[in-house]
Amino acid sequence: MAAPDDARQAAAAMPAGEVLRVLEALAAAGIAVWLDGGWAVDAALGEQTRLHADLDLVGALKDYAATLAALAPFGYAPAEDERPVRYVLRAPGGREIDVHAVTFDAEGGGLQPQPHGPAFRYPPEGFRWTGTIAGRRVPCLSPEVQLLCHLGYEPDETDRHDVRLLAARFGLELPAPYRA
Repeated sequence: MAAPDDARQAAAAMPAGEVLRVLEALAAAGIAVWLDGGWAVDAALGEQTRLHADLDLVGALKDYAATLAALAPFGYAPAEDERPVRYVLRAPGGREIDVHAVTFDAEGGGLQPQPHGPAFRYPPEGFRWTGTIAGRRVPCLSPEVQLLCHLGYEPDETDRHDVRLLAARFGLELPAPYRA
């Protein structure tokens, strides 16, 4: 596992135990979410491959208030509100949850408005995947949809790390921006 860039990142890191605690609290409140981002990659792989600065989730926009209520006992409070696109919750110590807000369509796809373009549609099959964190099954986006989510922006080294691992493990074609 790679070392954090600095002490601040390490202090605010999102450990596996906290991810599981958040997922359990949301499930107990009847709120469906799926891992996205780095933790989704590691869940799909079944092992933690790096430190994670935050927790990315995909969840229904309509569940905003219920999500706040479910996570408030753990110290999470609104830090950024960019609804309907996303919102960020922050806990003492700097732990962050970035919720990618979607509205589900009739086919089960999740539509997420984008600030500078058309809405992104998470395909329905992307929500049918489960991964593993610390031996526990967790809902996460499918590897194919995770690759889609890594397109449309200039990737950094963390993105390259994640995408290469997904493509190699699941026999997926490496997207063009990640081949160099």
